[in-house]
Amino acid sequence: MMEPCVEVRDVRFTYPDGREALRGINLHLAPGEKVALVGPNGAGKSTLILLLAGLLKGQGSIRIFGEELTEKNVRRLRARLGVVFQDPDDQLFSPTVFDDVAFGPLYAGLPEAEVRERVAWALDQVGLAGFEKRLSHHLSLGEKKRAAIATVLAMQPEVLVLDEPAAGLDPRARRRLIAVLRDLPQAMLLATHDLWLVEELLPRTVLLNGGTVVADGPTAAILTNKRLLETHGL
Repeated sequence: MMEPCVEVRDVRFTYPDGREALRGINLHLAPGEKVALVGPNGAGKSTLILLLAGLLKGQGSIRIFGEELTEKNVRRLRARLGVVFQDPDDQLFSPTVFDDVAFGPLYAGLPEAEVRERVAWALDQVGLAGFEKRLSHHLSLGEKKRAAIATVLAMQPEVLVLDEPAAGLDPRARRRLIAVLRDLPQAMLLATHDLWLVEELLPRTVLLNGGTVVADGPTAAILTNKRLLETHGL
């Protein structure tokens, strides 16, 4: 077996108000593997994503390409594991699309020529070539979501973690987003309520509820288990 690119061992997290969001999560993601993270509201999906991004600190172990995630290395490891949040406005804050996508590479200290190369490549990957001078806040929701993915791709991560990327999209924008995600080579952990997207895109599914993993296996087997889905609010 290949060494996991992401490995979560007995991870626990309790919010300051005493709510236990995660109660001993174990999860692994192999290089190139595309995995769905599903579960009802409050299952712990978004908390896990914030922990993987290094924005929260819990108990247990999170390893990225075999290296323990710590406060000292989080910036470096974040370049290998890119997170796309549910609301694209959390990631689009510059005047133009070019500025947004260029922000990460510029902050990393890359030379201008390479920054421009990466921006052009990332926008092409998400079908937004030619959008460089567009105002980010004037984009449609579907375009914003793809632009947010481009901001992460510009850092050339080996793993993508996405939180509800299809939420709020109309059918055409949703189909286009699925096509974009299907063609990306990165390993992918995608949190969603959209079980049709899961069926189309993600061969493996992890079902989370009450802060624990209650099922982990082939998507086809999990999505045809009516009792399992009903029991856990899906």
